[in-house]
Amino acid sequence: MKNKTDLRIIKTRNGLYDALILLLKEKTFEEIKVSDICKKALINRSTFYAHFQDKYELFASLIDDLKQSLNYELKNINKDLTVKEYYIELIKVFLDHIEGKEEIYRSIMINNKNSIIMDMIYDTINEDISKKLDDLDIPTDIASSYYLGGVVNVGMFWLRNGKKYTKEEMLDFLNKLI
Repeated sequence: MKNKTDLRIIKTRNGLYDALILLLKEKTFEEIKVSDICKKALINRSTFYAHFQDKYELFASLIDDLKQSLNYELKNINKDLTVKEYYIELIKVFLDHIEGKEEIYRSIMINNKNSIIMDMIYDTINEDISKKLDDLDIPTDIASSYYLGGVVNVGMFWLRNGKKYTKEEMLDFLNKLI
């Protein structure tokens, strides 16, 4: 078995991810066939099946990579901030993540309204928020739910509305609001 860091494997997987993302702009996930993905990625079906069992495993791998990327970015937030500063920074990190992976978010969340990715976002951000809000004299699940709803909804609003406002404007508006 080849090493998972083999550049050919990485290139093939990235090509499959890109093909799936492009297809999600045109069709719902349910309408996409493995043959569509292979055609778009310019690979044989046997190559696809050497990497993934089916389109669901490909999709799960794409979501997992997205989650790992968001987790990495969240870990860089200074945990010594006040709750307000942390909340603003959390939104900034999420907006940055959306912007850096806009094609994925737009294809999966806006065009397909996929709940799997919403669950991934909620779980990932909730885990980070829960750690930060542990010190408050409020049940963590209530505080986390409040902040989580705001972060995710602001991010989705920004994406759905074509990033009508700059990130800086969004953060400024939220800073005034809080």
